[in-house]
Amino acid sequence: GGQHSGRPGGKRWRLRCCIKVTAVQVRKALWGIAMVMCVCSSWAGSTQLAKLTFKQFDAPFTLTWFATTWNCLFFPLYYIGHLCKSPERQTPRQRFRECCRFFGDDGLTAKVFFTKVAPFGLLWILTNYLYLQALRKINTTDVSALFCCNKAFVFLLSWIVLRDRFMGVRIVAAIFAIAGIVMMTYADGFHSHSVMGITFVVASASMSALYKVLFKMVLGSAKFGEAALFLTIVGGANFVFISFVPVILYFTHVEYFGSLEDIPWLYLCGVAGLLFAFNILVNFGIAITYPTLISLGIVLSVPVNAMVDLYTCEIHFNAVRLIAVLIICLGFLMLLLPEDWDQCFIQLHAKLQSKREEPAEEEAGPGSSLNWSRRARPSMSTFTH
Repeated sequence: GGQHSGRPGGKRWRLRCCIKVTAVQVRKALWGIAMVMCVCSSWAGSTQLAKLTFKQFDAPFTLTWFATTWNCLFFPLYYIGHLCKSPERQTPRQRFRECCRFFGDDGLTAKVFFTKVAPFGLLWILTNYLYLQALRKINTTDVSALFCCNKAFVFLLSWIVLRDRFMGVRIVAAIFAIAGIVMMTYADGFHSHSVMGITFVVASASMSALYKVLFKMVLGSAKFGEAALFLTIVGGANFVFISFVPVILYFTHVEYFGSLEDIPWLYLCGVAGLLFAFNILVNFGIAITYPTLISLGIVLSVPVNAMVDLYTCEIHFNAVRLIAVLIICLGFLMLLLPEDWDQCFIQLHAKLQSKREEPAEEEAGPGSSLNWSRRARPSMSTFTH
């Protein structure tokens, strides 16, 4: 009697747990859809707006410096969120000191700054500057597609430097990325203008990959407050130590833009704001959704840029270019597969096979049906976990 009275309660408890887990997953998936749209629109929007900006303001390094300076807002915004969410509220100085432990026991010293922060600041500036230089040479579709190769470069560097696990599917994805680069170069007939643009964007993707791998090797993984502080320091260092470079470029007429009234401030603030929003979503979006969905938003910016370029008649889609874009995007998607994707596929195939065999076993009689249900319980609990 006790056993029979306990079973309904156990079933109800399991049902509540399943409903709760499902609700959490649905909520996370819905946030993920919104995140994909936001990441895609911010990345594609910043790319298109930067392209328009160069028609009136042909100064890629000055634009890079201006956009990077906006990183100073990361930690203040994080601290506002900390005040709103955290039950234990700390003063800005307390929070700053706690986040500085990320750099070591001594915190943020001059030695730590020049050895662990400054190199990443240079890589950040190089990544953005080379990306903007590429936009001056080739169309936004090619630039956004080729930049997706940075995922393949991250895998290759992690495999060589960090000794990450070897995965055949990711090697194939890296080969797809390299093949896409070659085909993209061939699509324009190896003209010097397009070759320079492709070289710039591939170099930008390489700098981005080097930034990510070195960050993992030197600093490891960072919490949200630590990441916000790090990016704020990068933005502040850019403003303090790199401000002389745009001044020199201006007076040497390398990046000459007339008077301050001639600067399209609306375009500059638009590009910087969209890049800032993109970096917020990429670095802190994992708090509300899956990292794979955030990466998916980046690759979806390629067809968005293609539609805009096609509408503005700035691109000619021949067969080689189309295949190159598709190969690069396919390689990017293959790199999003988890490390145990083959085991997940085998388990899914086994689950589908068991569902197909269910009607036949039910027809065999009540005894066989009971035995099947007993065998099925462990497998279902395995899939639930």
